[in-house]
Amino acid sequence: MPDSPRWRRVRAFALVALLLPSTSCGGPDGPVTLTVLATASLSEVFGEIEAAYRHDHPGVRLRFEYGGSQEMADRLPERGAGDVLVTADQTTMHKARRYLTGRRRVIAHTSLTIAVAPGNPRRIRGLHDLTRPGLRVVGGAAIVPVGRYTRSVLAGAGLTVRWSSEEISARAVLDRVRAGEADAGLVYVTDLASAGAAASSVPIPADRNVTASFPAAAVRDGDHEEAAGAFVSWLVTPAAQRLFHKYGFVTPPAAR
Repeated sequence: MPDSPRWRRVRAFALVALLLPSTSCGGPDGPVTLTVLATASLSEVFGEIEAAYRHDHPGVRLRFEYGGSQEMADRLPERGAGDVLVTADQTTMHKARRYLTGRRRVIAHTSLTIAVAPGNPRRIRGLHDLTRPGLRVVGGAAIVPVGRYTRSVLAGAGLTVRWSSEEISARAVLDRVRAGEADAGLVYVTDLASAGAAASSVPIPADRNVTASFPAAAVRDGDHEEAAGAFVSWLVTPAAQRLFHKYGFVTPPAAR
């Protein structure tokens, strides 16, 4: 009966349930924050991508952590380290595959160039000059993407270079040249653009160069796996690709 004590208790319970804050999985209490572990070579373009994505997806915030690709991938075994991984080559991404889920997307391409001091005081004209005695040449370590690309270019040219130092990322190579600690270093064309007047470039002919690919993937068993997958998919949309073009990257064929 509606007037029975039992019915009154049911109504009171329902009222309390309505007043209590929801703790169901229907939606978070505020925006979702995705942690993106990314190669430092994408830091400028991702600065604009963060604003563009927030505008289109007001319920999602992006927090970027930058470093060498291998350095970022090495964080994945730690629970909660990140929601998305973006590296500078497929090899690093493949090695991290057990921690990843969903479709892997190549979001951009670039190539290599020789970074030198402003005005090219050592008169470096091409790859062969990197073997000159006394020249301080810095490259990426063999276990990181820029190091693998660099060794591929040199092997194709039949050259062996003695490194003055080997670095964990293309940005670290560029920093050595900018600081005057190296006479030359192989970096991504798009990295060199970020240096402005602090470094000059000696182009590598297309038939001697390589295509560097930047893949992205969502992290398996992350706190926001669905939102992470949606962000990875968005990175190959026209809106995102326009921003990559702005910073000198080439659009992957699949995204055109």
